[in-house]
Amino acid sequence: MAPALGARRVGTPSGVRRPARLIVAAYVGLVVVGTALLMLPAATAPGRRTSLIDALFSAASAVSITGLAVVDTGTHWTLFGQLVILVLMQVGGLGIMTLATLVTVLVSGRLALRSRLLAQAETRAVSLTNIRRLLRDIVTFMLISEAIAATILALWLSLVYHEPPARALYDGVFHAVSAFNNGGLSLYPQSMTRFVGDPVICLTLAFAVILGGLGYPVVFELGRRGGWRPKNWSVLTRITVIFSGALLVLGTIAITLAELTNPATLGRLNPGQQVLAGFFHTAMTRSGGLNTVDVGEMRPATWFISDVLMFIGGGSASTAGGIKVTTFGLLAFVLWAEVRGETSVLVGKRRIPADNQRQALTVALLSIAAVAVTAMILLAITPYSLDRVLFETISAFATVGLSTGITGDLNDAATVLLSILMIVGRVGPLTVATALALRQRTRRYDRPEERTIIG
Repeated sequence: MAPALGARRVGTPSGVRRPARLIVAAYVGLVVVGTALLMLPAATAPGRRTSLIDALFSAASAVSITGLAVVDTGTHWTLFGQLVILVLMQVGGLGIMTLATLVTVLVSGRLALRSRLLAQAETRAVSLTNIRRLLRDIVTFMLISEAIAATILALWLSLVYHEPPARALYDGVFHAVSAFNNGGLSLYPQSMTRFVGDPVICLTLAFAVILGGLGYPVVFELGRRGGWRPKNWSVLTRITVIFSGALLVLGTIAITLAELTNPATLGRLNPGQQVLAGFFHTAMTRSGGLNTVDVGEMRPATWFISDVLMFIGGGSASTAGGIKVTTFGLLAFVLWAEVRGETSVLVGKRRIPADNQRQALTVALLSIAAVAVTAMILLAITPYSLDRVLFETISAFATVGLSTGITGDLNDAATVLLSILMIVGRVGPLTVATALALRQRTRRYDRPEERTIIG
């Protein structure tokens, strides 16, 4: 049927398909390379065997900076294997920030002049003229943050835990990279449980995770002159900082109270250590993936709280996963405006455009669908209960890496499925958001309006 007079039909522009293909191809290619390297005999410790499925899962977990593991990172892999995983985490973390930057520039460069000005005003950093400087700043910010965390960890491990200097330095670097990139992998058995009462180790790792999960636009905006004043914040920074802070506080309170009398987790600790452990776990649900208490021994209520926090995730254009706290915060403002009967969604003194609201809703609903479908399949092919399967599924999709302990016991089909979900969770929201931002359809007419019953 021919289009109506005056209407302009716009197909999917090549700019939508190419970034999506580039993002997916980059991550899949990196997983393939990582799998091949981990299959080499030099990557596996003597007396151990690495199957193709285990190598694939480990590479996908490192590249997607998830942290789920089917083998023990510290004992299964040789130094070469651990370095492969370390590089994969670093490239995976840097890659998502770089791709997010390029996508933002692409969005700003493709849209009409008016839309470009709006996009640049929202990002407050991105334009076609300063892309090299911005990418350089991102790399510098990442390396300096990791270096500071690694120095603190290495000195503390050497001076307090009496690790040999070379070993302390290696452990410090590995865990700093893992924390800042929200990688979730650890060289120690049972992750970081041996440090459950150590505020230096726990807070260093937690703040590295938080810093890496804020997102470069927010960090750079806060670092500019006057950036610490809330009145100068952009909508992105306002939503990210406010909701990240609220979720950290509320999550710490909820998880600490839920596990307070559980002798297998927080019940055996003193009050200060209980709050520290509750805060650490809350910070790790942003996508950090490290743990100082046994997640498998937590109560179902704590798993559910963790599910919610993991699904929300961290900031946009960051190393964190999930639907992003920006998406969650924007939907919260939409809900608040609807409850109050407002015709516009306001964040501070700024009005959120309707297409931005639809993008947030689309990302959230597609993410829910991905988690729901995967969970149903896992329930059908594994013997585990819904609460454990749902926790594992959300952890994989949100690239968190926390586990109730069933990851290593999953069959090959479930392991491959979670490997795919980790990559989907890493590239999916960015790809969808890119496509929605770049796909503009102009209509020169409107259909008659008709309201339907809601609820």
